[in-house]
Amino acid sequence: MTSSSFQSTIVLPAPVCEQAAQHLEQAVQRAIDGAEIPLKAFRAAADNDFTFPVPVVEQAAACLLVLATETAQTVRPSALRAVISVALRLRDAVHLAHQPALSSRFW
Repeated sequence: MTSSSFQSTIVLPAPVCEQAAQHLEQAVQRAIDGAEIPLKAFRAAADNDFTFPVPVVEQAAACLLVLATETAQTVRPSALRAVISVALRLRDAVHLAHQPALSSRFW
């Protein structure tokens, strides 16, 4: 199967993008590797259509999971849940994008 059968972009809901941008700002402040690129993309989408390349969303999810790991012992449980929730929503969107499109043909 070729990679062309997979989505190359993901459209995310505005609230998820806003939350991701907030958490990515924290990741950049903590100097988490790779957080700058998705942060710029999520900030730029603030007035856009919230369409992102799959690798950017994947990188954002990974950075947020690292942020959650690094801050697990120092933040309130609700704050930790918020970061993890956004990271998992981004990760789930990436997994959906990696699934091949269904064809109308029967097997």
